[in-house]
Parts: sequence; structure tokens; C-alpha cells
Amino acid sequence: MKETEKVEIVYFDQEGYLEDGKELYEIGKQTKQFADDVCDEGFDHLFLLGVGGTWDEFLRMQYVMNKYADADHQVTLLHAAEFNVMGSKSMTSNSVVLTSSESGTTPEVLQAVKTLKQMGVRVYAMTKADGPIGQAVGANHCVAMKNDHGSGGCEKGYYLADCFGLRILNRQGFFPKYDEFIEQSKGFWPALLDIRKQFEPEAEEFAKKYALAPYTMFIGSGALWGETILFAMCLLEEMQWKHTRYISSADFFHGTLELVEPGIPVVLFKGEDECRALDDRVDAFLKSGRTGDTDVTVIDTKEYAIPGLDSDFRMILSTYIISVLTTDRMSRHYELVTKHNLNYRRYYHQFDY
Repeated sequence: MKETEKVEIVYFDQEGYLEDGKELYEIGKQTKQFADDVCDEGFDHLFLLGVGGTWDEFLRMQYVMNKYADADHQVTLLHAAEFNVMGSKSMTSNSVVLTSSESGTTPEVLQAVKTLKQMGVRVYAMTKADGPIGQAVGANHCVAMKNDHGSGGCEKGYYLADCFGLRILNRQGFFPKYDEFIEQSKGFWPALLDIRKQFEPEAEEFAKKYALAPYTMFIGSGALWGETILFAMCLLEEMQWKHTRYISSADFFHGTLELVEPGIPVVLFKGEDECRALDDRVDAFLKSGRTGDTDVTVIDTKEYAIPGLDSDFRMILSTYIISVLTTDRMSRHYELVTKHNLNYRRYYHQFDY
């Protein structure tokens, strides 16, 4: 599909998205500088800190960084709520933490950040500098997340995180093509816009067929596992009040396969890393005819091109692509079918609990 082709994308600001892409290239220089500061000062361990959706989003960063790094430079993902009650025995005053909060008010993250600061840990955040978390971290250690369901999914936040994480890997000697990745990123946003145009009819068809289903199963693995959880839990359960079951391809054959039967919508996300072999096994089972279930959908990031992208970066960009397809496009078409605004909440942020 040509970049100039005009295709309507519901609830999406195409021009704004491309402008955000240009702005992200500059903002990414800030997170790169954070990484350089960390490496210049030295650190003993990098932790990622999230809760709910941000924990899901950081799963892909942990996967990517640990794939490239050696055994002595592995990254640890902490759940903020668990950290607040359990702490971390491997955390020291020489550790570094990257956290994230779109609202800037996430209470579990705020509590954790305050504890970390008291410990003397260096904390960096993708959040609003003037929010409670930003104020606790310090404005000089913050960048805005740039996630906006009016013009994108999570991929813009992923890019800023990658400018930080991949730069650290680069400084450690594990990701020598950092500069090439950043230069090629100028072409990410037009390509991801074209992918939206390509997928839009499929997103509409899927939602019309399954958005009102009482129960849907989602399967993923590897770098896409975090997005699998995110879409099922945060987008469909929280924002659409839909009943879902998310299961990894690795665990599918150890219980959940017995729940597949005629009439149950099953969605498999296939990625482009080592765990694709696990996805292939699930794919073969679902298409074998043994279950009698014909409501099977396979979404394969490999089918979506990003022109000019080095093949070494496909695994990283597969997470951007799945966010475009699901967190952005599929959720918007669910909203149209269910007539349930994605911003509606019964309990979440409605009162103290």
C-alpha cells in the first residue's frame, strides 16, 4: 500500500501520528542521554518497574534486552505492587530503575518510587514531569510517554524505552547497530500508518464477528507476550468489560487446550523471535480440526512489512506492529460494536480501594 493512499481509519489522527513520529525522534535523544548518563556514572543492575499495563509493556523490553545481553547484564522487571510489600534483595543504591505511568498518578508506582529514592536508587520515568510520580522522580529524569489512543497505541512509548534500553546495550557492547536503528526509526511511523490502513478492514470484520462474544481466548509468546496480556486484560477486560483468557504458547498445552471447543473465539499472536516455534505448534493444533472450533484467528506480525528496516530489527518492531493491530485498531472497532466507550470505568480510579 502506498503511503499516500487515503484510507479512513476510525478514531485515529493520521497527520497527528506522523507529526508525533517526527517529534519522537527528538524526544528519543533525551532517553538516549539518560542511558549515557547511567553508563557514564556506572551501575550494578537495571530494573524495570511497572504495574498492570505498564508491567505488561515492560515485558517486551525485558525480553529484548535480555536476548541481546549476556548472563552478567540481564535486566529485571519488577511489579510495583509486589515490590512495595516484598522489596528486592538484589536492589542496591547503585542500581538504576526505569518506570512508566501515563497518568502520572499510579499509586503503586508512586509508593515504589518514593521508597527507591529513599534508598538512593537512580530512577528515570516516562511520565508527566508535573504529576506526582514525575515530581517524586524529578523533572530532569522524566520524558512524556507519548501514548495516545487518538493517534497510536503503545508503540510510541516503546520507541522511547528502546532509545534508553538499546543504548545501554550499545554502551555495554551488545547492540552495535544502535545508530542504524535510530536512523531507520524515521521510517517507522509512515510504515506503521500503512499497516493500520492494511489491517483496518480485518479489525472491523473481527470486531463485528467477535466483540459481543461472551468469552475469548488470546495466545502469544516471546516478545509479544506482554502485548497479549495487555490487550486481553487492559483493553478488553478493563476498558470493554469482556471476559477473556490469556495464555502463553508455552503453557497452552498444559491445561488451556482443553477449553477449546466449537464456538469459542481463539486468537493467536505469532511473533518473530525464538518462541515462534511455540506459536507454530499452537497454530497447527488449532487448525488440525480436532477441536471442531472454526472461530480461530491468527495474527502474524511477519505479514506486515516495514520498508527499509534491517532484518536484525524485525523482532523489536514486531512488538510495535502487534500494538498497532490490537491495542489500537482492534480495540477501536470493539468500541464501535459494543457501544462501550473505552474510557468507561465502574471501579478503576472511581474511588479509593
